[in-house]
Amino acid sequence: MENSPDTVAVIDDDPSMLRSVERLLNANGFLTEGYSSAEAFLNHAQTSVIRCIILDIHLGGMSGIDLWHQMKHSGINLPVIFITAVDDETLEREALNAGCIAYLHKPFPAESLVAAINSALQCSSRD
Repeated sequence: MENSPDTVAVIDDDPSMLRSVERLLNANGFLTEGYSSAEAFLNHAQTSVIRCIILDIHLGGMSGIDLWHQMKHSGINLPVIFITAVDDETLEREALNAGCIAYLHKPFPAESLVAAINSALQCSSRD
């Protein structure tokens, strides 16, 4: 019997980007849970079923980086793929050094995101 599809949380405050990423992932066989803010994710996500997070760095309210640090501090060690429209080498270096799976600049090729998710899921299945 085949396993059920992996659930990927998508957190982005741009509604069209959120929908686009969810559609892309659904078309590639992933289940998605979309959140428009870090706070919505913290209040509603069941992290036990989520295998990977696609996380916009610049969100209204709590930033993606702050959410990631809070999750790590709380013992939630899910693989994270950051997405951003802002070119900030210092932030990119910080995220990569802290262990994110990928750091993608919007607009990014669909294949890059799918490859990063597959890499994240392979890493998390070894843990």
